[in-house]
Amino acid sequence: MNGADWPRVSVLVPAYNHERFVERCLDSVLHEPYPAKELVIVDDGSDDATAARIGEWIRRHGDALPVVFRSRPNRGVAATLNELASLASGDYLRLGASDDYFLPGGLHAQVRYLMAHPHKSAVIGDCVVVDRDGRRLYDSGMRDLHGADKRRYASDEGIRRQVIARWAIGGPVALLRRNAPAQLAGWREELRIDDWDFFLRLVARDALGFIDLPVCAYRVHQSNLSRSRQRSQRIANLAESQQVAQRRLALFGASDRALLRAQCHYIGAKIAFLQRRPLRVGARLLAWLALRAVSRLHARPLRLSAEKA
Repeated sequence: MNGADWPRVSVLVPAYNHERFVERCLDSVLHEPYPAKELVIVDDGSDDATAARIGEWIRRHGDALPVVFRSRPNRGVAATLNELASLASGDYLRLGASDDYFLPGGLHAQVRYLMAHPHKSAVIGDCVVVDRDGRRLYDSGMRDLHGADKRRYASDEGIRRQVIARWAIGGPVALLRRNAPAQLAGWREELRIDDWDFFLRLVARDALGFIDLPVCAYRVHQSNLSRSRQRSQRIANLAESQQVAQRRLALFGASDRALLRAQCHYIGAKIAFLQRRPLRVGARLLAWLALRAVSRLHARPLRLSAEKA
């Protein structure tokens, strides 16, 4: 296909207090060779120079590709993603983050996947992991940072069970069809960390695909939202995740529902550990093991039926 034949991709960048990193993120969009793209940026009430850096970048490069930029008071990541999606005009939405950056070739590969798999609403890739200075720490965020076995992402069942029980989607690695957020009722704005909830809703529909290719650089640094070292904030984040799991149980069949219930107990064990309640930790882990066994028992007849078919 020539440049005019490729579907348009809107690259969505929620920006917040990343004055040191944001220009590297925007440069990576500019230098991505995919020919049909626009850049949509919302600064979520940064109190550093992030918005100014974005404005300067647009003055230098705004004639090289279509750019939409909004800056307004802080509303949180989920509200910002919903706003970005509403401002986009592309056929596909590429999720970004102002402290990370994209790797060349990722858009082509992900667009090709969704064009070849019309029943999928989204596709994820892998990432490399870098530090605050851009030095590479890991070649595979999924394998080396999160300990995931990427072979398990080869089937819908494998993707479902990995998203439920072993979260390994690090950084901005997803490309969505334009209508995917609307089909899922968008990102839930009351959540502080919204990504697991969004992907649970995708995998419940078997709507998520995977390509084994690094599509972005995920930057690990002290201010990462999901990597707080404060005990009280870690407990709050885990409690929110536990509530998400409980709320999404009804979306799944018996095997996956048991696995998600097991994950609720595993998260509960982490909370109890941080609260220094060892008896509660033990009870939660026993429940986790029991429910994982139940999940495997439910899954076995389904696999046998599929093999016979």
